Order: sequence, then structure tokens, then C-alpha cells
Amino acid sequence: MDGGGPSNDDERVRRLPIAGTGKSSAARVLDDWYVACTVKELAAAGSRPYATSLYGVPIVLFRDAEGSVGALLDRCPHRNVPLSDGRVEGSRLRCGYHGWAFDTRGQCREIPTSCKAPEGPARAVQRYATREQDGLIWVYATPDVEPVREPYVFRYVRDPAYHSGCETFEVEGTIHAVAENALDVPHTKFLHSGLFRKSGAGNQIEVVVRRWHDRAEAEFIGEPRPTGIVGRILAPGGGVVTHFDRFVLPSITEVEYRLGERSHIATVSALTPLTDTRTRLTAIISFRLPIPAALVRPALGPIARAIFEQDAVVLERQAETIAAFGGEHFASTEVDVLGPQILRLLRNAERGDRQVVDEPHEHRLVMDV
Repeated sequence: MDGGGPSNDDERVRRLPIAGTGKSSAARVLDDWYVACTVKELAAAGSRPYATSLYGVPIVLFRDAEGSVGALLDRCPHRNVPLSDGRVEGSRLRCGYHGWAFDTRGQCREIPTSCKAPEGPARAVQRYATREQDGLIWVYATPDVEPVREPYVFRYVRDPAYHSGCETFEVEGTIHAVAENALDVPHTKFLHSGLFRKSGAGNQIEVVVRRWHDRAEAEFIGEPRPTGIVGRILAPGGGVVTHFDRFVLPSITEVEYRLGERSHIATVSALTPLTDTRTRLTAIISFRLPIPAALVRPALGPIARAIFEQDAVVLERQAETIAAFGGEHFASTEVDVLGPQILRLLRNAERGDRQVVDEPHEHRLVMDV
């Protein structure tokens, strides 16, 4: 007689240990630039420094009286109190514990209660190279070195024909997971149904996937205008769009939709590894449309935020499941077009392998969108 309780087999299955794979797509590319914050975020801190992290290492940013931005390890060498607990005074960042003061190069310039010179190697703080451009503060991930390359350039922000806006989010997930999500077409019919595409029967299109030493791209050929709200803004009259998705080392994603010469939307995101498994996403949305920008901007901003928030939720659920099962276990298909390419680029760059490739590796496939 079935009393409705669990069977012995059910109990045995529940007691079986779940063996984790231990695999992770986390990769540390340290010889490159990442966005630490926006210029507005740094300014909003006022006389307080701005605290953040890079690959789990706490760093602190401040602007001195001359306008230079410094990025230091967030640890006073004296008694290991966070420098972010201190204050910016003129051209120095002063520790809130004993008042040691440091310049943007990490050199100690004042020890208030000492009569001796404050400078000395043991009293210096590791510094990170910084660049300020396009309204963003970039930090080079290896301290106390001269950078071997310059930061990525958001080209449409500098083009007066485009209107641009910035959104920032923090999400769970490795750089690989967040980048793949940003460049993944198949999920948009389901997770973003109505906003970007609609679920149901689609259209078969050709996809050309190319990979160089420093980037990978997918070109979608013959794609009809996306059926969601974003597509109607881009092309009210319909038509076939030019669509490119790209990943650029160390952590840039580009999504471009163009219809003719007058309609173009580009969403470019700089991903910053706060830790190996938590990522800051700084997205610049640039557009040029036949519709006046004043009419488009009030609608495009909320739509973009809604899409990013949906992605944030699913990435958090993905991260929770990976943690529960002790590692990643992915089953990929040919329509996961850029995920494997991104991981390969990250692994190569992590090893320092960026041998220049003039002719890209290329393959083609068919996808139903």
C-alpha cells in the first residue's frame, strides 16, 4: 500500500554525494586595463577616497589637488588599516588611523608625529597606473609597472553624430560568464522576450565566427529586424539589419545593430573582475537614429536597464547552481558561438600568449533567430 512517502530508492538518491567538477572559467589577465569607476562616481565621493577591488585585491582611488588620479593598494603600510577609511587632503591621501599621508604614486610624504623624513621603500604603498578617458577611470591590473598597452577606446562616445549614456551594474559571474551572456543571441528570445526578441518560430540566418589573437566576433548575415521593442526603435519600418557581436581582450563586449546609414545602436560594456566570480559591468549605449534623441532616450534607458537586470538575475542563479554543484559543467552546441572563443582568448591571455594573428580562424554555421 502506497502511503505517499518517499521510497527507499528516493532516499538512496538523496543520500548520494554530488561530485563537483571543480572547473571554473575564471581567468586572471593581469597585464591589461579595467574600469575601476566612472569620473562621476569618483567625484561623488568628495573628500573621501573611492574604494573598490580588482581580482579580489582592495584598491583605493582618489584625485589630488592638481587633478591627477591615483590608485593605491587599500592598505596603509604602517598598521594595515584601509586607506579608504581616510580622507583626501590637497594632493595627499591621509590615513585615518595615524595620519600618514601618501601621494598618487604611493609615496609617503608625511608622518605627523615623526621628526624624520617620511619617505622610504617600506613606507610606500603599491600603486596602479591609471588613465582617465571617456568619462571613465581605468586601472592597470599589475601594480608598480609601466603598462605595455593602452585602454580600450569607446569610439562612438567620441563621435558627435552619436548620443551616448552610461549604466553600471554589479553581477555574479566570472568575466567569461558575463561576457558570454552579453553576446549570447539564443537566450534573448526567452529571457528578454518582448523586450528584444519574441519566442516562437524564427528565421534561419548564417553566422560567421572569427577569432584573432585579441578578439573574436560573430557576424549575423541576413537577420531580420529583432521583433521586440528595441528592434522597433532601431527600425520602425522593419528590414534586414547588420549585426555584429564582439569580445575584445581583456573584457570588452560589443553588440552592434545597424540598418542603413541612419540607424545604428551599439552597446559596449567594459567588464571589471571585482573578484574571480563577481563582475562590475560598465555599459556605454550609443545610438544614431532618424528619430530625435530627445524622444528615444527616455525609452531606451529603462529598456536597457530592464534587460541588464534580467541578465543579472539569471547570472546570479547560474552562479548559485555552479557553487552548489562544486564547479561548472557545461554542455555546449554550435549555436553557443562566442562562449568557447572567449574562454580560449582568456586562457591564452592569462598565460601571456597574445601572439599576433593576421588571418583569423573562421567558421560558419546556421542559427534560428
